[in-house]
Parts: sequence; structure tokens; C-alpha cells
Amino acid sequence: MLNYNIQNYTHARYMEHSDAMGVFQHTIKRIFDIVFSLIGLIVLSPLFLCFSIILMFSNGPIIFKQERIGYKGKPFIIYKFRTMSIDAESEGIPRLEAERNRFLTPFGSFLRAHHLDELPQLWNVLKGDMSFVGPRPERQYFIDQINRETDDYRYIYLMRPGITSYATIYNGYTDTMDKMLKRLEYDLDYLDNRNIFTDLGIIFRTVFSVFSGKKF
Repeated sequence: MLNYNIQNYTHARYMEHSDAMGVFQHTIKRIFDIVFSLIGLIVLSPLFLCFSIILMFSNGPIIFKQERIGYKGKPFIIYKFRTMSIDAESEGIPRLEAERNRFLTPFGSFLRAHHLDELPQLWNVLKGDMSFVGPRPERQYFIDQINRETDDYRYIYLMRPGITSYATIYNGYTDTMDKMLKRLEYDLDYLDNRNIFTDLGIIFRTVFSVFSGKKF
């Protein structure tokens, strides 16, 4: 059973981590990702069209694209509906969530509050860049900072990044290094214990959290 009541976490520098999922479960997980991301893209296409029309009348692209580091340490492009003004990182320095929030557009605030900006990541899941459940993909800039604190981030590369995770639900957006390290602990615990049923539990908790209006 996963330990999600992490209070005083410690860096697991001296622990070896391994993927608890076997080949069969990985196959089921990938089939699930393909089927339900395709269904989601089809069923939610009217919503995609509506959001795209609204964003067409704002200054900037409809889709926000950014390089993240994913499975096996390979970079990929993540897709989101644009929620910020185009000058959010005009200085070229990546910003943490709290810093980026002041650049949110009015419609972007709505999308972010209800996690609707994440919907284009269904395409990432269909392509195989991501999964529905897995550690949130990070930028190399912040990975370098984490690696200065612990050498455990390398285990994250054993998993496809996900749209949601227990770290997402209970740790929220990472706006400090402490929260980044705590998120890493959640993700490593998930790696060591995950199976199809824990994935389904995470999905159900995420859906419940979104519809109940929980902020994370």
C-alpha cells in the first residue's frame, strides 16, 4: 500500500528504487492510455473548439508548448491551452508557479482553476509521451536544481510522466524547492508500489477533486 501521509520526508539517497509494475501491467496501462485518451479527444472535441475560439481573440497562440523531460530522460513537447500572457517568461528565466500566476489572463485563470488547460495533454498520452498517471514532467532547469539536493531524480525516468498523480493531488503545484523534493518522495513511493489498481484510485481521486472544486 502506498504511503501518502508523508510528513517529515527525507531524501532517499541510500535507497534503491524499482518499478513495481510488471510487463503485463505495463501493457494494460498503455492500452488504457490509448483507448481513453482517444475517447477523451473525441468526446471533448466541442470543448476544444470552444476554448480555441475564445483564445483566438487573445494575444498569443491557442496552444502553449514547452519542452519537458520524460521517460528515459528524453525531452518531449508538452501541450496545454495557453493561460498566461506571452511575456510570462520574456526574460528567459523559468518561473515557479507562484511567480507565473501574476501573468495569468482572465480566461487563463478560469482554465487553470478547473485544470482545463491540461486537456491537450490527452494528445501527449495518445502519442506515448505521457500516461494518465505518473510523475508530472519537469523542465531541465528545475531538474538541475533538484539534482543538487538529491541524486534520486534519476528514478523518475523509469516512468512515463503523467497528467495526474498523488503528488499532484496532495502536494499541488510546486512553487518551492521543498515542495519539489516532497513531490519527488511521493513519486518514488508510487514507483515502488504502483499497479493498475493504484492508478485507477489516483484517477478517481483526481476526478473527485476536480469536480469538488479542490485547489491543487
